[in-house]
Amino acid sequence: MTDILYDAKKIITAALKDAMPGAAVVDALHNISFGKGRLVVVAAGKAAWEMAKAANDSLGRRIDSGIVITKYGHSHGAIANLRICEAGHPVPDENSYKATEQALELVKNLGENDEVLFLLSGGGSALFEKPAIPGEETEEITKQLLASGADIVEMNTIRKRLSLVKGGRFALACRPAQVYTVVLSDIIGDPLDMIASGPAYPDASTCEQALMIKEKYGLKMSAQAEELLKTETPKKLDNVTTFVTGSVKQLCSTAERVCKRLGYETAFLTASLSCEARDAGAFLGSIAADNQNRKSIAYIAGGETVVHLKGKGKGGRNQEIALSAARYIENCKNTCIFSVGSDGTDGPTDAAGGIVTEKTAAVLKEKNINIPEVLENNDAYNALKAADGLIITGPTGTNVNDLSVVLIKRP
Repeated sequence: MTDILYDAKKIITAALKDAMPGAAVVDALHNISFGKGRLVVVAAGKAAWEMAKAANDSLGRRIDSGIVITKYGHSHGAIANLRICEAGHPVPDENSYKATEQALELVKNLGENDEVLFLLSGGGSALFEKPAIPGEETEEITKQLLASGADIVEMNTIRKRLSLVKGGRFALACRPAQVYTVVLSDIIGDPLDMIASGPAYPDASTCEQALMIKEKYGLKMSAQAEELLKTETPKKLDNVTTFVTGSVKQLCSTAERVCKRLGYETAFLTASLSCEARDAGAFLGSIAADNQNRKSIAYIAGGETVVHLKGKGKGGRNQEIALSAARYIENCKNTCIFSVGSDGTDGPTDAAGGIVTEKTAAVLKEKNINIPEVLENNDAYNALKAADGLIITGPTGTNVNDLSVVLIKRP
């Protein structure tokens, strides 16, 4: 491993470690004064297990019952008296529906002296779901949204109107109990009504916006589903207190700190990177190519890009960023660009993202792999695999968007 790749590994490892939600959950709990009634814990999302474990370690026997709903492969064993369920993501499945129904049963008969600790993280839109339409149609609409290039806010504006728990409806189901929501943010700007489609937060989006999104992407749905898009969501909730515990800004901040420690001058570009993934890659690659005469420098960006699925290949947004960037740095020197998803899974793959150097494009050319053709087929995974450019972390236990870094190293 070259020095610059070793540096990249250090940055990724440290950033993911600091983004783990345990300490942040404990800090949030210090701000909550629980009463003497029953306390039910409901954790949903890709970081649900880590968040629930931290809450259990802190509250112990104070918790009466609870459930943890997370993605397949993201739980790490039993947690006291909390039921552990794994379900489908990014498309909900039957286990999503069954686990959510169990959560609703836990909160159904709570009184005004009882409380719900709701631990929410990204991925909750698929994992925490009770559809208001047949589950098969929910899954099909989700697939259409994923393939369309819609951003996460647009997706959730649609999904919350087709659900009996999203858009504040879970909080309504908990009444008269008080709900304390601890949120690990995976959306740029931390819009609380959009993270996991806001099950316990008033919805700021409108029916008009939902219908415009349907038309924009040509979504096909039943008359029943379209009618639900015209049904307004709760705009006010009086039984919820919300705490935000982490975001992509923290991810970028740690990356910047480690880069400086490794001897790089740093330039923080944005924590709101939001565009087509391949365009983001071209942007980062161009920055690298234009700054080759400087001393060691790191350009840092965070956010969440989108992929418009046109081909039948395998990949994810971070892999497309890296592969796209490879074209622009083949004449550079001691340069690398990586992009990684903080949850450890990029698209429907086992990779967290991708990493390329000035040598990547040449390696692919030798193997007759054409980068533009690969991007058109959305097959970044197999191209990066051929160039030893996949980042594999496994499920991390957190989820606070994506981190993209340009490294240029000089003696």
